Amino acid sequence: MQEILAGLPWWVKWVAVPVIALVVFGGLIATVVGFVIGLLFKALIFVALVGGLIYVVRKFMSSSSSRSDW
Repeated sequence: MQEILAGLPWWVKWVAVPVIALVVFGGLIATVVGFVIGLLFKALIFVALVGGLIYVVRKFMSSSSSRSDW
């Protein structure tokens, strides 16, 4: 592959080939990036919900134990 690209001008290696790759694989790249971002968003929502649940349960447990002291 390097022998093929060795005789070509710099703009072919650094501009034309990446542009062609983006045109050919652009949909696949967009799908993968969208999937990864969606997965990260779902993981963030999951962590926030579990954290909120733990906070509510601890708050409820501490308030119910303080009532039993009365």
